[in-house]
Amino acid sequence: MPNQHYENFPVASPLLPAHLRAPVRVIYAFARSADDLADEGDATPETRLAALKAYTAELQRIDTNQAPQTELFQQLASTLRQYGLATQPLHDLLSAFSQDVVQTRYQTFEELLDYCARSANPVGRIMLGLFSQDQPPHLERSDAICSALQIINFLQDVAIDWDKARIYLPQEDLQRFGVSEQQIANAEVDSRWRALMAFEVERARQLMRSGAPLALDMPGRFGWELRLIVLGGLRILEKIEAVGFDVFRHRPTLNKRDWLLMGWRALRFVV
Repeated sequence: MPNQHYENFPVASPLLPAHLRAPVRVIYAFARSADDLADEGDATPETRLAALKAYTAELQRIDTNQAPQTELFQQLASTLRQYGLATQPLHDLLSAFSQDVVQTRYQTFEELLDYCARSANPVGRIMLGLFSQDQPPHLERSDAICSALQIINFLQDVAIDWDKARIYLPQEDLQRFGVSEQQIANAEVDSRWRALMAFEVERARQLMRSGAPLALDMPGRFGWELRLIVLGGLRILEKIEAVGFDVFRHRPTLNKRDWLLMGWRALRFVV
């Protein structure tokens, strides 16, 4: 599952081919460090945005065939050249991280999806590029999987995000189901909250299922990796339902038993 540190990069997965581990580590280091600039510590918003702007300047040096000034971006430039990867997904990530510094509410689901298109979808697009599988139909399904994973993460982390003064549940949905921000602050789980979360869970499930066939389209280890990623997201949704949508007191996570279940499901892969 993705979280604030982009663990949806399969940096330690035994299913990742050995020759791709080095480029994945470099791209992961970029994403994680940039995310930390936006989200970790007690820096001011101005300091965070300035640091992210410096990252953007380094990417622009790569765009214009200039030598980056830092070791991380020198490694990144080499990786992008070697695998023929574009910098746009990395620019998109920086755009999302910068947005996190200044925006804490999302009015509509479409607005949230636009955020996901920059905060999550670039990860899938980069991985498809590394595997030379970045054809338009594959990209569309990858976007669905990545956006679904991001939204599932938001559903897991309502309480964690509230502590950071953020709400990623669309405001229009809160209003529709009669859930106030004070109710989130009070960790109040009632019929209104359960109805809201049941709606969000089902929408995330359908989005994930729309992208799931990509796992069957991908060859070899990558296909198996994707099966487990999809099944992991769906399993988290099941666990949210199993605790009566009380993610305040029971943040769902995957344990050994879940991984065994997902392994069995991966053999059949019926979602």
